[in-house]
Amino acid sequence: MSTDPQQIYVTQPYLPPLDEFIPYLEKIWESRQLTNNGPFHQQLEQALGEYLGVEHIALFTNGTIALITALQSLRITGEVITTPYSFVATSHALLWNGIKPVFVDIERDTFNLDPAKIEAAITPQTTAIMPVHCYGRSCDVAAIQAIADHYNLKVIYDAAHAFGVRDAGGSILRHGDLSVLSFHATKVFNTFEGGAIVCPDARTKLRIDHLKNFGFANETSVVAPGINGKMSEVNAAFGLLQLKHVDRALARRRIVDETYREHLRGVKGIRCAQVDRVNHSNHAYFPILVEAGYSMSRDDLFQKLKDNGIHPRRYFYPLITDFPMYRGLPSAHPDRLPVAIDAANRILCLPIFPDLDTAQIGTISRLIAG
Repeated sequence: MSTDPQQIYVTQPYLPPLDEFIPYLEKIWESRQLTNNGPFHQQLEQALGEYLGVEHIALFTNGTIALITALQSLRITGEVITTPYSFVATSHALLWNGIKPVFVDIERDTFNLDPAKIEAAITPQTTAIMPVHCYGRSCDVAAIQAIADHYNLKVIYDAAHAFGVRDAGGSILRHGDLSVLSFHATKVFNTFEGGAIVCPDARTKLRIDHLKNFGFANETSVVAPGINGKMSEVNAAFGLLQLKHVDRALARRRIVDETYREHLRGVKGIRCAQVDRVNHSNHAYFPILVEAGYSMSRDDLFQKLKDNGIHPRRYFYPLITDFPMYRGLPSAHPDRLPVAIDAANRILCLPIFPDLDTAQIGTISRLIAG
């Protein structure tokens, strides 16, 4: 990721002072335990559980491997209902497990899987629903769970964007059978690369811990066809350090969000995505929609910003269903996904990160205002 001060990217990870990280590295060097469930790994699992308000959490080398393993742990087969409006890792995890994704349209205001469209997509082969808390905005968890309970389906949440998001009852990560987090460098909380699965009980966590370590139960017993999904001690140490600063980072993100809204209020043809007034947001992204009344197309605005050293992202364009491995599926037909297609063609996520200052926000907003 570039450090050129003239370039502003959609997100830049918060990096604590280097001298705070060095003591962690020295301890790793002294112990010579670089991975395999070392002390920092164990400390981070405990610390994250306490911070997020969940009891059982299993760390992973990245969020994609965590998604693949979550599906394995619940023995999901057949068809899984999911969203076309996400990063491709969501549906790729299904293909890696030999599962057929069935795409369902999204809600216009939340960008999340539309519960009203789920039941019509259920077949005798459906075994699970895999929604995404898009941009960190909570899905309609109650409606999704009611459908899952009625049809005896599992629910795995792709919660890659949802670190620290809460509803009235606590962490949204407690919903569903499993929730999967990403700790990639672009996320609100990161470990350089990393991820985690939030588990409902100790037994499930134990199975997941076996699966992420080649299936080993002990030195001589392999109990499942596992994978190598372990987080290293260096990544875990960085996570422990990041956790000390995450509340400050979240507070700064909220200020950036509010400042954008103030600057962009009244710009004709630009609509900021609705504020989530029900749940505690993490302000992971700042999406705007470029509408018909604006002076140029979304793609022209995208290019204008890039030409001026601002690098927004069209999350999520193209849709997953536009890619060749998915576009032939019946559920990928454009007639089934009008809301997702409309959003993908109008969305633009502006830079948002803790160190984005008011002057930079002003520059970006003036370029948009024209």
